[in-house]
Amino acid sequence: MSRRRTLGPKKKLALLLSAATVAGGGAFVMATTSNATPPAAATKSAADSTVCQGLATALGNNEKFIEGQRTAPDAQSEARIANREAVIAQIRRQQEASGCTVGESAQDSQAAQPEQPAPSQPAAGGEGGQGEQGGQASGEQVCNGSTVTLSGEGGAPAASSNQFPAGTRLKVTNLDNNKSTTVEVTSVSGSCVLLNDAAFEQVREAGKFLIRRAVIEKVG
Repeated sequence: MSRRRTLGPKKKLALLLSAATVAGGGAFVMATTSNATPPAAATKSAADSTVCQGLATALGNNEKFIEGQRTAPDAQSEARIANREAVIAQIRRQQEASGCTVGESAQDSQAAQPEQPAPSQPAAGGEGGQGEQGGQASGEQVCNGSTVTLSGEGGAPAASSNQFPAGTRLKVTNLDNNKSTTVEVTSVSGSCVLLNDAAFEQVREAGKFLIRRAVIEKVG
């Protein structure tokens, strides 16, 4: 007949403390794991995203404009600079909301883009820049190879330019979706042509802030 071995009080206490330590350690590990802060999402640069590239280009063009105004100021420079600084602040907010690197700036470069051929048929759009199919005749093609982005300014559809005076009418065609808008230059910018928010909405592709393949024509 076998005998059961009975543990003494001290050994029982030691086993209970050991089990509690293991259980407590496991609970601590689980709590630490569950409370860990998830890694922050990486921000995207202009090289990673067309959206970020468009916003960086818009920011760079506005900064270039401000630099030009400070280099050669006139009576209206102070007001223009204040306006563009407000635009830059808005672009920075758009960069943050889009997950882009806030403050990243890029200059529009015509040399970096291949020259785009004029469309063989009248593209979408007509007088007034409504983005509809129209039959407006093509005018003189200008700013060959230039990308087009937004200035960030509000108001009715319009454009700004560093090459054409106020009152010039420009037709901008986005070859990627065959939409066009015809707008009047109303202010100076740091690029061949920048569309304000309303005009850019008429020709943009959804979710994009840069038109890589654009045809720009002087029509008046």
